[in-house]
Amino acid sequence: MKKLVTCKEMKDLDSTTIREIGVPSEVLMERAALKVVEETEKYLQKDERILVVCGSGNNGGDGIAVARLFHLKGIRVEFYMVGNKDKMTRETALQYKIASGYRVPEVNNPQWSEYTTIVDAVFGVGLTRPIEGHYADIIHEMNSARAKKIAVDIPSGVNGDTGLEMGIAFSADLTVTFAYRKRGLCFYPGRLYAGRIVTADIGIYEQEAVTASAACLENKDLKLFPERDPGGNKGTFGKVLFVTGSEGMCGAAYLSASAALRAGAGMVKIQTVEANRIPLQILLPEAMVCSRFDQESNEQLLSWCDVIVIGPGLGTSVASREREQWFLTAAAREKKPLILDADGLNLLAAHPQWYQYLGEHVVLTPHIGEMSRLSGRTIQEIQHEIADTALKCAAETGSVCVLKDACTVIADEKGQMYLNLSGNSGMATAGSGDVLSGILAAVLCMYLKTEEQPPMVLKAALGVYLHGLCGDLAAAEKGKRSMLAGDIIEYLPNALAIGEEESEL
Repeated sequence: MKKLVTCKEMKDLDSTTIREIGVPSEVLMERAALKVVEETEKYLQKDERILVVCGSGNNGGDGIAVARLFHLKGIRVEFYMVGNKDKMTRETALQYKIASGYRVPEVNNPQWSEYTTIVDAVFGVGLTRPIEGHYADIIHEMNSARAKKIAVDIPSGVNGDTGLEMGIAFSADLTVTFAYRKRGLCFYPGRLYAGRIVTADIGIYEQEAVTASAACLENKDLKLFPERDPGGNKGTFGKVLFVTGSEGMCGAAYLSASAALRAGAGMVKIQTVEANRIPLQILLPEAMVCSRFDQESNEQLLSWCDVIVIGPGLGTSVASREREQWFLTAAAREKKPLILDADGLNLLAAHPQWYQYLGEHVVLTPHIGEMSRLSGRTIQEIQHEIADTALKCAAETGSVCVLKDACTVIADEKGQMYLNLSGNSGMATAGSGDVLSGILAAVLCMYLKTEEQPPMVLKAALGVYLHGLCGDLAAAEKGKRSMLAGDIIEYLPNALAIGEEESEL
């Protein structure tokens, strides 16, 4: 698990390290420059000529130090001060003086085509305004040059919190970021502008008073899944009820239920319309199908299951509304884990009085469009503030919010948040969300019998990460353009095997 920071958190951590720990800012700058040089050298070939483009802030100071270190290694390098020299920070002015003493070449009118590598050290995480004028022209020239491109800490023009492009942004092949990955390097398009991302340790760590508010999972975190009981039975491993599938929407019910079984749930029942019974029994004979919606049948289903999934292919008819309201109410009464997805969310948006049935037992899984309907905010507003939107949804509902996007945000009402970095564009295909709801249900089942119960937000984050990992494995074999939602299910055994291998280490 890796911590992620906002720009403010990074500044606070930096300041705390300098003022309270006592590490001089010049030492941190030197460490940062050494890491950039170390990573850049892996790409260098013979007859390299490097240009480091520097601003007047501390990011520029890092860049001047990078140029000096390359110069002292005998590598042809020059630096270009695009920033105002009269407005250099104290640290950057010192680096400029040192570079002058070592006679590091400085250029005032670079010929961009002459360089094989360009290092961007113009703006760091402190950038708050769109890039315009001369600075925009320079970044355009940098992007147009046929050279390898390295960004120092964050590509200039990428918002460090949202990943949005601020007028124009440097397009890097490699970004060497310091201490912690910034949130803006997780969200698109910032993640795309960054290229390959290396997070370098320069001696800045969390302090008691200053911590990172978000994290991302990695393969080794799959060892958090509890071991499967060797003496268990199908009841031990969890029973999932799917309230899904209106007429003509059998596929969504199949995908979600199939994913739950493949991810390890012991038993599955699908409550759906009669028209879906035969197709589902043919497609998924391992599942049980029920097409009764009366009080007696609902009570039996509720008593039987451990986890409920409402929504995939449910539709928004009067009958679907009645089914959802019954199970929402019952689950709230018994605090039974519940996942609300797809049409389940659309019905919730149309009936805000149902918010009273939500709470910490519920996981909401909206995509951006569904969140727009739930929140009343435009899609653009949500995309500009996706992390804050997820946090606000969680706070208002008391539930875990899984806000699905290229970088999915998982948040709870306490402010705990995970950003998911697994997955790929091949997963942007019909049915992928249905598969996720089934995987989430299976993950919740894994913890039914465990003594230690991680928070619901972590369970949800593990499910989202597993879903993305399956997508990555599928894309490696089938290619992103050809992926289907069913391919994600197909690679669940491979992804879960990775978790088992990590547990053995």
